Amino acid sequence: MSQEPTGYLALVLHAHLPFVRHPEYPDFLEEDWFFEGVVETYAPILMRLEKMRGEGLRFRLTMTVTPPLATMLEDELLRGRMAKYLDTRIDLLKKEVAGNKGHHVHSLSDHYLREFQEIREFIFGRHGGRLLNSLRGLQASGHLEIITCAASHGFAPLMSGVTSWRAQIMTAVRTHETYFGVKPRGIWLAECGFDDGIDKILAEAGLEYFFVDSHGILFGDPQPVFGPYAPVITEYGISVFARDSESSKQVWSREEGYPGDFNYREFYRDLGYDANYDYIKPYLHSDGVRRGVGIKYHKITGGGGLGDKQFYDVAKGMEKAAEHAGNFMFNRQHQVRHLRDKTKYPPILVAPYDAELFGHWWYEGPQFIEYLIRKINFDQSEIELITGSDYLDRHPVRQLQRINPSTWGSEGYNLVWLNGANSWIYRHQHWAEKKMEELASRFPHAGGDLKRALNQLLRELLLLQSSDWAFIMTTGTTVPYATKRFRQHLERFRKLAEQIEENRLDSGFVRHLEGQDPIYPTIDYTDIFKKTDVADEPLYSFA
Repeated sequence: MSQEPTGYLALVLHAHLPFVRHPEYPDFLEEDWFFEGVVETYAPILMRLEKMRGEGLRFRLTMTVTPPLATMLEDELLRGRMAKYLDTRIDLLKKEVAGNKGHHVHSLSDHYLREFQEIREFIFGRHGGRLLNSLRGLQASGHLEIITCAASHGFAPLMSGVTSWRAQIMTAVRTHETYFGVKPRGIWLAECGFDDGIDKILAEAGLEYFFVDSHGILFGDPQPVFGPYAPVITEYGISVFARDSESSKQVWSREEGYPGDFNYREFYRDLGYDANYDYIKPYLHSDGVRRGVGIKYHKITGGGGLGDKQFYDVAKGMEKAAEHAGNFMFNRQHQVRHLRDKTKYPPILVAPYDAELFGHWWYEGPQFIEYLIRKINFDQSEIELITGSDYLDRHPVRQLQRINPSTWGSEGYNLVWLNGANSWIYRHQHWAEKKMEELASRFPHAGGDLKRALNQLLRELLLLQSSDWAFIMTTGTTVPYATKRFRQHLERFRKLAEQIEENRLDSGFVRHLEGQDPIYPTIDYTDIFKKTDVADEPLYSFA
């Protein structure tokens, strides 16, 4: 834009999946989370961003790529299984196209076949199976700012203290630099979970900004002069952006937001459940249990159960996505006009979402993003797409504030991650955190096999700290798997800690664990105590 806009829109896509990799099995249900994320969300979004870049459109988006997701995207085993996942569905869709001739879903079968073939070509033809190449390219061309997240998406407010925060954050920054070639300027705190003192650790790691939910700033001290529409700065020099609740609800809520429109595709009605069992069985996992295969022929429709759904019309779904993109932009225009009268600088509307909403849960979501970018480019001049770094480079942060402890979870605090379904995990997690601190203090300069074992000990700790396990226990989806993973990492941690304490290291056991979960290639257990140039005293005073 040649002149200063009325306001800014920061669209933030938080891309995260737990680290799931099981070479010991020929196929594994929970690995499908990754394949679905790539095929239904990441590839469709990146395809559209690359296309618009090629057309010369101006846009700046922020994407969190968490260390587990970045590692899975680069993993050779998972990339091979991804190709098989796509080929299986392409084979099924060829049968669907042939078998649906004369039926009114024939065109939809054909649409899906072409879509899956295009996605396969994009991933394995254009990018050689490595979607990180697409992300790096969009970063290099200035269209995408990629930020990091806690190393395993660990939920900081329920950790036992500073050393665990430091391990999560320092490992995240190391891993990000390994995969993307530059240090991140910003970070997404898992679940937007902030607690007093985390900002100091972020400053130690060289980070410049993070995000909180709106009440993190609104209930901060002192009250924000410009509400959640301008960043504030903490006493340790870290800038903080707050989520705009109005723009979030319009997209996020299935009940009140766009994704619940009756013309959109129904997520829960899937060919894996609808088709004759003998027909669909070859396309299921080896256990033969029915599950979704990603081919869906019905729209949300109106009331009633899943059996009352009408057939989906792609053209009408995409038409509705264009309408909603226009409505979203219209509402943001009115919002920034209203706010501009109250702020010295253009207000910033921060609209963060789980990336998987777009495409996986909301099939039309990637197209909504494309329509929105096009409309912002061609249909208005008041709003500019921006990232956190862009804003900080242009405008000084004006207000010093103590951020209110908060999350973006239900009711705004820790309820999702601490309740009757999952509270049992924390006594074990805190024991492991204290044991890690104790052993790292005991061996501050380890080398050789001992250093390798201590690094693996930290790796197991990070993986058991993942917020995904507590979240799954709350939602009640795949609780046995979440419980198994937590206990598995805890047991590995216990066994390895005993070997270190008793000076009877089994190097073969350490190598086995490294092979099971090859994540955090540059991990360094000494990070948990590492000091930097950041002063123990705050940079700024509230006096």
